[in-house]
Amino acid sequence: MTSPGTARRLWAMGEPFHALTYFTDECRTAAEATGLRGFWRTYFALRAAPLGPVGPAVVTAAFYNFAPAFVARRVPEVWAVADPATVLEARLAGVDAAVRRVLGEQWPRSAAAAEAADLLVTAAAAVDAPGRPLAAANAALPVPGEPHLAAWQSLTTLREHRGDGHNAALLQRGISGVGAHVLAAAAGRTPREWLVRARGWDDAAWDAAVEQLAPRGWLDGGELTAEGAAIVAAVEADTDRLALGPWRALGDTGCDRLAELLGPVRRAVVGAGAWPAGNPIGVPEPG
Repeated sequence: MTSPGTARRLWAMGEPFHALTYFTDECRTAAEATGLRGFWRTYFALRAAPLGPVGPAVVTAAFYNFAPAFVARRVPEVWAVADPATVLEARLAGVDAAVRRVLGEQWPRSAAAAEAADLLVTAAAAVDAPGRPLAAANAALPVPGEPHLAAWQSLTTLREHRGDGHNAALLQRGISGVGAHVLAAAAGRTPREWLVRARGWDDAAWDAAVEQLAPRGWLDGGELTAEGAAIVAAVEADTDRLALGPWRALGDTGCDRLAELLGPVRRAVVGAGAWPAGNPIGVPEPG
């Protein structure tokens, strides 16, 4: 039977391919062609576009780990520049150009791309949508006809499905967005300085989260306790378990084959420098 570890492995294999839309020049150029400017305006527009022209409260809730004021500086302003339909067209155009550079002009027409797309479309069609707004919004989009874009869109649906489940695992334990970052930094996964800067929190919010977590026995002097480490591990285990459903649609054989197909894709993305140094998304190495 397909195990929760399969969900983690396929996330680790596929996340760099999804993340082309945030870190490549082609995707940035496509977004800027709509009038958007700046990394974070394009990020929020590209990721939130499937939800429609929603306001900052909805984006903050769905993304979970960004400071509300950080979101509000970009949303809903981005929709006055480019409506969601235009942004969705731009993100596919950017991914198309990025894939052709990073993987070569032949890969989009290859048997490997078509096979990966078939597997990913099957898995994405099995996503359970209730309680998962970003997964549901992406799943409702038309599947592109070109295999490499169908693969990217389906993989995006699956990673947002995982993210929605991760948020549920945090919420169940009363861990806020900034609290999740505090625990991640204490676990040595991502530096505090980067998280504060890239998610919009300030030192006051960070310190308040530390003060909330310490009495629960999870932190001691800012360091993760044994109980805190167990909580972090439990959140990750629940995230893997909650992400497993769509992968069961492929079975072990299909999942193993997909991992095999994604291996060269991941290596090409990392080798092209399209996956940022330091792994800011916190994705583990495949293994």
